[in-house]
Amino acid sequence: MNEWLDPLLLSRWQFGLTTVYHFLFVPLTIGLSLTVAIFQSAWVRTDKARYLQLTHFFGKIFLINFAMGVVTGIVQEFQFGMNWSTYSRFVGDVFGAPLAFEGIVAFFLEATFIGLWIFGWDKLPRGLHLATIWLTTAGSIASAYFILAANAFMQNPIAFRINEARGRAELTDIGELLTNPIALASFPHTIFASFMVSAGLIISVAAWHLVRRQHADSMRPALKFGLWMMVVSGAVTTFFGDSLSLAMTAAQPMKMAAAEALYKTATGADASFSIFTLGTPDGVSELFSVRIPYLLSFLSTKTLDGTVEGINNLQAQYVGLYGPGDYTPTIWITYWAFRWMIGLGLAHILVAVVGLWLTRGGRTPAATWVWKVAIWSFPFSLASMSVGWIFTEMGRQPWLVFGLLKTESGVSPNVTGLEILISLVAFTLIYGVLAVVEFRLILRAVRQGPEDAPVPDPLTGETPQRVTVY
Repeated sequence: MNEWLDPLLLSRWQFGLTTVYHFLFVPLTIGLSLTVAIFQSAWVRTDKARYLQLTHFFGKIFLINFAMGVVTGIVQEFQFGMNWSTYSRFVGDVFGAPLAFEGIVAFFLEATFIGLWIFGWDKLPRGLHLATIWLTTAGSIASAYFILAANAFMQNPIAFRINEARGRAELTDIGELLTNPIALASFPHTIFASFMVSAGLIISVAAWHLVRRQHADSMRPALKFGLWMMVVSGAVTTFFGDSLSLAMTAAQPMKMAAAEALYKTATGADASFSIFTLGTPDGVSELFSVRIPYLLSFLSTKTLDGTVEGINNLQAQYVGLYGPGDYTPTIWITYWAFRWMIGLGLAHILVAVVGLWLTRGGRTPAATWVWKVAIWSFPFSLASMSVGWIFTEMGRQPWLVFGLLKTESGVSPNVTGLEILISLVAFTLIYGVLAVVEFRLILRAVRQGPEDAPVPDPLTGETPQRVTVY
């Protein structure tokens, strides 16, 4: 029973629960803000009613998701003081700086202009009102950068010094902190992956309506937009994912070794990448695998004869640097999360490519299986990004701040396992209720579909904005 009341174990479960749950809303908020801004821009430029319909339709989903993201994000931040106070005291001066920028600058910008966008439909000129949603988009993207910069410090700690007297890390250069190589590499990869999630939602929703032969005038252009957004964003995400793998290998070689379950250092052809492996869950014993020679070497070093350090060698190095202990993450999680991230990502990019081919020249696929597959685009894209985030965080273990602070050392010293268990159960129940509410609200908005197209004014020829109360 005592092991179930371990404060470290329960604290990790609680933070993992709140982080993954909150992260479900983040990419959709970022992607949908851009999507709505593009649709509204198309309406302002062309005055075509279908773009106004799509603006209102996806705007509703965006606002539902945004509200839920704010609520869950606040709970997540509380945990730094609740269960991880030792971590907060040790790195708060450094870690808190980008989070302060995120709250004061980015979130303030986002929250202010999203309010103007909601209530300004009948009060602001079209151009000025359009600017509010673009500024909301800029705020959401800036917010993501500051949060990724804070996380990058945990992956690759720089721009600090240790104050021995106070027993904590202190910030030395905010510019260096915000230009952490991990942040610069992860930011475009994360942002365009968020656009993929938004594209997946658009494809799924449009396919759901089109298979039922409803709202075709607005859903056809939405589908085409979603398909192109998926393909373009997927290509850019893949490109920057490659850059991120180089930065990750330089900062945390153990993470790359764990992603491939590479126990022995390999060079050239031996540094192969396994596309598919059958074996024990921990990756130690391999029964069968399909491998691409040289690929792991190329991904890690950008050369075909590069050396990729193995888990055993890195473990020995870390024992020498940091003292006795196990410095390997949970191999089966990092190994399979890395592959699910790539596999699911490529799957829904392939769905988009096939969709563009089948809908070329205004064609409408007759086979119902095409639409049924397309509807899975959103779950695939969201799952891909979620397991990618799990890989990023689990691959850093056993460190909270790589090379500085272990996870076991960051837990609040005066919080009991029972207290954490009670809050964990409470959060789980509350989040379960919120999940049901979120799902029902979005599902209802999706089923209702876009509003009827407004009739152009007979005198001016302009399409009225038709104030929508969200």
